[in-house]
Amino acid sequence: MEKFAQLVSSDPGVSSLCSAPFRLGGLTIDAPAFLAPMAGVTDLAMRRLARGFGAGLAFSEMVASGDLADGGRESALRAMGDGLAPHAVQLVGREPESLAEAARRVEGAGADLIDINMGCPAKRVVGGACGSALMRDLDLAASLIAAVVGAVKVPVSVKMRLGWDEASLNAPELARRAECEGAAMVVVHGRTRSQFYRGAADWAAIRPVSAAVAIPVVANGDCRSPEDAREMLAQSGAKAVMIGRAALGRPWIVGDIAYFLRNGRRRPAPSAQARREAAREHFATLLELMGPLQGLRHARKHLAAYADRAGEQDGGLDVAARRRLVESEDAREIFDLLNLLHRGEREAEAA
Repeated sequence: MEKFAQLVSSDPGVSSLCSAPFRLGGLTIDAPAFLAPMAGVTDLAMRRLARGFGAGLAFSEMVASGDLADGGRESALRAMGDGLAPHAVQLVGREPESLAEAARRVEGAGADLIDINMGCPAKRVVGGACGSALMRDLDLAASLIAAVVGAVKVPVSVKMRLGWDEASLNAPELARRAECEGAAMVVVHGRTRSQFYRGAADWAAIRPVSAAVAIPVVANGDCRSPEDAREMLAQSGAKAVMIGRAALGRPWIVGDIAYFLRNGRRRPAPSAQARREAAREHFATLLELMGPLQGLRHARKHLAAYADRAGEQDGGLDVAARRRLVESEDAREIFDLLNLLHRGEREAEAA
């Protein structure tokens, strides 16, 4: 990570983030753009990279509170924040006691912010009456928020959707109740649970939530560019934006958006070398954290995304090399292939 940090600090495309703070309870956030919690995606390696490129916050994958409270190893790995500050962990659950215990554990392990998932639409989560299913039981949702707020001293946020479906757009009411129970921030994805990820996120539908509470509201859903983020804030009335799938394969995009929102202009793109080194650092960290085999297999979605993003800029791999990148079980070969990313840009920079 040290090599990557040195490279980023000297890169004009990533070193000039405005330092105006964003207040969240007693926590100071340095940029109004956050990396969303994404299951199987926002591992510690990706969160470190996003923060290094300028994201204000980078949220962990969704962590099952019951498993974490029982000492589950995989849940503890998802909640890790070594070398990350501020460290934000998202918990999911429906039992106040286990959610509170999990919150105490992650706070004790160094979490600076705890988010409660009340927006995940996945069937396996909703089937357990967690995630967005909690938007159908606001009394239970409020009791969960109260339990976590009462268990920890760090700020607590709540991530939700607009509602269960078009007939129950109750995000403003849930946000009000969250604020009353002591939550410091709410994040709203501009879709209902019934939409899953279909159609377009409705940023304007987040505005009633912003009007309902005094705590910061963060808009989420379909933010793919700095210009998207500006429009999201204009339509939603939110204080910050959260970026999800657009960051896969380009963890720098969150910092790009943060810079744009603070300065009103795009910053120079990270150099080809910085992007290539980010992919290598991501892979190396996963091997270190998870072990050679599990880390390699977990990395494949990221490796494919880095290759595809490079291909969008005419600096990707040919078909055969891309296939080797995502199928190889030889870490040395993968590092060699990652060195080939952004070749065209590298040659142009050298010229």
